[in-house]
Order: sequence, then structure tokens, then C-alpha cells
Amino acid sequence: MISPNVCPMECLPPCRRYQAVTSSKAVLLITGILVSSAALADDNPAIEAMREYMEFAEYAEGSISTDQLASIDTKGIFFVDTRNRGQFDAGHIPGALHIEWREILSRRGEIPTDQPVVLYCETGLLSSKAQFALSVAGRDNVKVLWGGYLMWSARQSFEDAQKQDNKLPR
Repeated sequence: MISPNVCPMECLPPCRRYQAVTSSKAVLLITGILVSSAALADDNPAIEAMREYMEFAEYAEGSISTDQLASIDTKGIFFVDTRNRGQFDAGHIPGALHIEWREILSRRGEIPTDQPVVLYCETGLLSSKAQFALSVAGRDNVKVLWGGYLMWSARQSFEDAQKQDNKLPR
């Protein structure tokens, strides 16, 4: 190990100039990397597409609530479950296609472009990432189910309970 006060050339007296030059080179190298990374990031078409989307997206654009779903005919909606296989197998919205959220771009050809699409996961977090990716990729027919499968299944249980209650004699 080289002492900070000893030049690697073992010159005497200690060579502080070597330390200064080495530190300056390291600072220049790191600065160059950071500046070129920032420049590359600014020229990245994906970042530009995301920036454009975020500048023009409405606050709630890209999402739909269970209340909104309940108020419309959902027969024309294509549902995509973005959870893992185990969660999908344990229960899903009837007719939903299973595509895990990380696979959404590579499997986007399986998702129609000519009808409304609703993505959902357990809570809405992962499906919102998938929806954002599809939006940046040019899909404007895709929404996220607000609250995910948890909210949808809770609403189904509530509606089932209401139906049962309405059947009780009064």
C-alpha cells in the first residue's frame, strides 16, 4: 500500500504533486461520465415520450374506478390481469387475459388496439406501471382499474350481499 505522502516512484522528498494530479484526473473522469450520461438521457427518445405524456395527461387519465365499471356495459372491455400466475389462478375477473406486468411490452401484440382495455393487479400499483409503459408506446385505449382486484372483488362481494338482502322477505 502506498502512503499518501510517498510518491509511487519512491522519489524523495514525498511527491504531493502526484496526489493532486491523480485526484484531478478522477474528478474530471467522474464529471465527464455524469455530463455525458445527462446528455444521453436528454437525447433518449423514451424519456422524451414520457415527458410528452406527462405534460399532457389529465390528473385521472388512464384510470377507471369500480364504480365507473359498474355504471357501464363491460362486455366490450378487454381485461388484462398483470399479477403473477399464482394470484391469477387464485381468482381473476372473468375473461381476463393473464400477462404479468413486466411482460406487458413484449406481449403487447396480444392486447387489442380497437377496444377499451383495463389492466389490473392486486391494488393498481403494478398495473399502473404497465399502463404507463403502454401509453408511452402509443396505446391510448388502456386504463388501470383503480384499487385493483382487491377493490373489484370487494365490490362484487358487496353487490352479491345486496342481492341476497333484497331477496329477504320484508
